[in-house]
Amino acid sequence: MTDGGQDRSAKPLRVCVDARLPTGRHGGVQQALIGIASGLSKLTDSDEEYLFLANPEHDDWLRPHLTGPCRLLHPRRGYLWRRGAAAARAVLERLPAVGIRFAVRPSDGTIERENVDVVHLPIQDAFVTSVPSIYQPHDLLHLHLPEPFSRWERGRREVVYRTHCKRSEAVIAMTSWGKRDLEDHYALPPEKVQVVPWGSVLWEYPEPTESDLGEVRAGLDLPDAFLLYPAQTWPHKNHERLLEALALISERDGVKIPLVCPGRRNRHFRSIRRRMEELGLEATTRFPGFVTPLELRALYVLGRALVFPSLFEGWGLPVCEAFSAGLPVACSTATSLPDLVSDAALTFDPGEPEEIADAVSRLWTDAELRRSLAERGQKRGDLFSFDRTARLLRAHYRRIGGRPLSEEDRILLASPPLT
Repeated sequence: MTDGGQDRSAKPLRVCVDARLPTGRHGGVQQALIGIASGLSKLTDSDEEYLFLANPEHDDWLRPHLTGPCRLLHPRRGYLWRRGAAAARAVLERLPAVGIRFAVRPSDGTIERENVDVVHLPIQDAFVTSVPSIYQPHDLLHLHLPEPFSRWERGRREVVYRTHCKRSEAVIAMTSWGKRDLEDHYALPPEKVQVVPWGSVLWEYPEPTESDLGEVRAGLDLPDAFLLYPAQTWPHKNHERLLEALALISERDGVKIPLVCPGRRNRHFRSIRRRMEELGLEATTRFPGFVTPLELRALYVLGRALVFPSLFEGWGLPVCEAFSAGLPVACSTATSLPDLVSDAALTFDPGEPEEIADAVSRLWTDAELRRSLAERGQKRGDLFSFDRTARLLRAHYRRIGGRPLSEEDRILLASPPLT
């Protein structure tokens, strides 16, 4: 409990949150960091300090959400040094036999120089430090669905994840399913893996006016009504089976359902576009790419329903956003998603286009079902907020940093997981 002869509990707890992400490339992780920043910024009833480590050339997405006890912290090394070091590591990591060991990156000394007491590592590609840490490996996709990953990528992830899970004082999962998965695959003791659910960050984004809604509709060439599926175009997001389901509905029922899929288009998009063209869905399907926060919030206002056919999720942030926006949801039963949705969504097997088609068709045509699901979704979504997430994280920060726990902290830490 001492730090150079001083009782640690006598000085404010200083926490660093790793937020070194480029704008618009990491989807849900970036949105979650915005939520954490917003939630911690509202915790003005105590003296903790929260430093968000971000590269100065990529902090514009985070800066507006940091107030109160939160502020930016920039790396001690300049841009050219960091780019050079990253290039050197990329070469070293691919050396035969020994290269994988370079995947585990050391701290550059920034947080140590700032006398940080606890570091929260919510980016899976974290760094090694002597500072007590909380690590958040959002999912183990590379073990469950390894096909999209090269052998080298799988090996690299395993080295990084296992190293940080072993070194950290706590490992965070967002659901009970995720907690069990981490415990089973990495032989982690149950008390080390803590469940901290996320929430919706829609309310951190600008509220669209009627004029904004019209501009977004025109700018993205949106139909009057559409299904919404926000996701990067990774293979496990399962766009192809969703497209097959929509083609089945068109052929079987004579109903053409428009689909809008915002999100970064990565290398797998070529396969998705090819399948879309094979199925003749070009006229009713939109992939607008990365959208602004205002555009994303507008899409939740303009959409008729959200469909979420993912094959693997550690959480499912768009589902939570749809709940908060009052948008009815049809959702996959894969992995952690049943923990998240409970009875607040229409569910289907994501591996069966016929099941997806049946759920989507019901949701599209039945107004009373949409009303009922939207109501249940809002009640379910009320359980999840980044305000609660921030308070639960603060309790863990205090616990790991050796600070006294408040009565609220003890209640939060002792409560069963919401998911």
